[in-house]
Amino acid sequence: MTATEPTGDLPTHRDRAILAAVRAGRVELTCSSEPDLFIDGLYCSDQRSAHRLVHAGLITSETSGDPGSRVAAVLTARGSAVLAERQDPGSTGDGDAA
Repeated sequence: MTATEPTGDLPTHRDRAILAAVRAGRVELTCSSEPDLFIDGLYCSDQRSAHRLVHAGLITSETSGDPGSRVAAVLTARGSAVLAERQDPGSTGDGDAA
């Protein structure tokens, strides 16, 4: 297990930050079987976490697009539920520390 892999069903802090950014409308995915993730227009440096969140059904694309094109990312119902669980006491819930 590495630092970016969750233990059990508990998402990592990074996973929660990515999910919060998706909820805030700051994330795009490329249309691909292994979608790349962009936050605020910048390439996400942890594509392993991005792929895991997509394949776990927590993030999906808002619309379909041509292969390789970028589309808005959205939380699935499951992603919203995971983000709502176990909020950190010091977190504002928007992906930024309080």
